[in-house]
Amino acid sequence: MKKTLIAGLVTAAVSTSAMAWTIEGTGSSFQYPANKAWAKDFYAKTGNKVNYSPTGSGTGIKEAKAHRVDFGGTDKPLTPRTLAKYKLNQFPIAIGAITFAYNVPGVKNLKLSERAISGIMLGNIQYWDAPALKEVNPDANLPHKKVLFVHRSDKSGTTFGFTYYLSKMNSVWRTHYGAKKALNWPAPNRIAGKGNFGVSTAIKTNPYSIGYVDYADAVSNHLNMAIVENKAHKFVAPTPKSFAIGAQYADLDPKKDFYANIEYPKKGYPIMTATFVLVPKDKANKKHVAEFYNFAYKHPETAAKLGYVPLPKPVVAKIEKYWAEKGLK
Repeated sequence: MKKTLIAGLVTAAVSTSAMAWTIEGTGSSFQYPANKAWAKDFYAKTGNKVNYSPTGSGTGIKEAKAHRVDFGGTDKPLTPRTLAKYKLNQFPIAIGAITFAYNVPGVKNLKLSERAISGIMLGNIQYWDAPALKEVNPDANLPHKKVLFVHRSDKSGTTFGFTYYLSKMNSVWRTHYGAKKALNWPAPNRIAGKGNFGVSTAIKTNPYSIGYVDYADAVSNHLNMAIVENKAHKFVAPTPKSFAIGAQYADLDPKKDFYANIEYPKKGYPIMTATFVLVPKDKANKKHVAEFYNFAYKHPETAAKLGYVPLPKPVVAKIEKYWAEKGLK
């Protein structure tokens, strides 16, 4: 009787193990903290594994187009025409923010006006004690030190989101540089880091530096984040509350495969971006991808703790309908 019971338990364990599955994803480093947290909880709950490598949106798009992964992460959404060409489905998983993280010894609560941001990014402001910075930070001890700009070295959806914001905010930037995943930056004094983690590390280790970093990485690396002038000409701190206000302006429409760029909203924090998943239509595991993100949507608090704005319930309902129509559910 005892041997029979043990044999039954072993058979059940083998059966459960055989039923477990693994999916592979790569891409956006912006969405990596959320994917990592959701994957950990999902494995504990179901025994199913989600492996995700933060290689940058450029790689996520490339690998998804080649159908070499079960899903690719990107902060630069693809147009319906491009999705059709490469036989991909696309849906958002969360909304987040890109911050100006900086390292100026002795300076807290730095304010950046649109004039100051434009000057730094176009290379016209080269020192921290420039008039455009001092006029909105009269009590700060801004030194006569060169501004060191830190940017991404890889093709990045975070870079696309950041330059999309600059294009909306500044006509000179829009005319000469535009919104891109990678570019030759005009700031004369600059260094590059790979992934959001690499940029965060470079800012942390280089005094008098400033760069663009997603909120989750800025928080986890204990970086100072600037208070930024928004489209309504109000100075807004990077907080979940100000992100939620900006996120209200996201136009996420399933008829367009959720194609939308929401940077520079009318109110709230001005540098917002949705982050997306690309799923090859011919992948056997495509329903597992939807199953994982269905779990993620049911645990919005996980993403919220990391500084993301969870998708509103009406948007989640649209995604679930989209999955059903596209054969992901």
